[in-house]
Amino acid sequence: MTTLLADIGGTNARFALAEGDAHTPPVSVRLDAFPGIAAAIAAYLGDAAPPRAAVLAVAGPVEANAVRLTNRGWLVDGAELAATLGISRVRVVNDFAALSRSLPQLRGADLHPLGGSRAEPGAPLAVLGPGTGLGVGAFLPPDRVLVTEGGHASVAAHTAREAAVVEFLRGRHGHVSAERLISGQGIENLHAGLAAVDGQAVAPLPAAEVTARALAGRDPRCAEALDMFCALLGSVAGDLALLYGARGGVFVGGGICPRFPEFLAASAFRARFEAKGRLSGWLAPVPAWLILRPDAAMLGLAALARD
Repeated sequence: MTTLLADIGGTNARFALAEGDAHTPPVSVRLDAFPGIAAAIAAYLGDAAPPRAAVLAVAGPVEANAVRLTNRGWLVDGAELAATLGISRVRVVNDFAALSRSLPQLRGADLHPLGGSRAEPGAPLAVLGPGTGLGVGAFLPPDRVLVTEGGHASVAAHTAREAAVVEFLRGRHGHVSAERLISGQGIENLHAGLAAVDGQAVAPLPAAEVTARALAGRDPRCAEALDMFCALLGSVAGDLALLYGARGGVFVGGGICPRFPEFLAASAFRARFEAKGRLSGWLAPVPAWLILRPDAAMLGLAALARD
């Protein structure tokens, strides 16, 4: 049976077709080019006969087989899509359900190490992924995924500089979640917040430009913003290890960090991962990895389809 697999984020969607354990190479499309997800799927399928089933991973909380994209506003409704596209069964899952389900299958070149010495066999695995937003999930062996909205949990500052930036953003947004700092918008917020804390007016910069300037070493404020991003990412990753008992490891996914794996590995990420006071020793052996495999979510979707 052919199954459509779709990984739908706030900015891009990736599509593939699965038969058994194999799937076609994923095709990525920018969602700005379409009025809704049905049009994007129809464009991908073209003139081919509709598949018998579909599993759609979507960035947002799923209720009654439907979800509204947190960072786009589109409604992705399984029943409506089945009727519109002529697909017999459409299952909608959270995007981090799919990524969480992929974790046991990732190995070798799929991953870039971020410290730690020993994964405990059979222990939970946690994942967080900065992209348009911040996704959080976990895999509980042998086959259960834990879907969360942990990216919207409150964030804790660890330094006076971070606290000042958080206070600035609290005045702008009210609640300062982890996603406000650890995402594409988070990089932009950190850059703007650091300038405000220093009493300087600067033009807003998109996250890609902040990152490029930081990596090129030609803009100290951009470098500080990216350094702070990595440190905060490490803090939240360590929190997830504690919260989920994830002694099997913590994985960093999303579309941002694979652009600078060496920078992330050399940053304060690991130090902040372990900086948990009396539990630092508990965290020290817990491994962390950056997911480099671009179709990891497709592995998870295929596994969910088989499940």
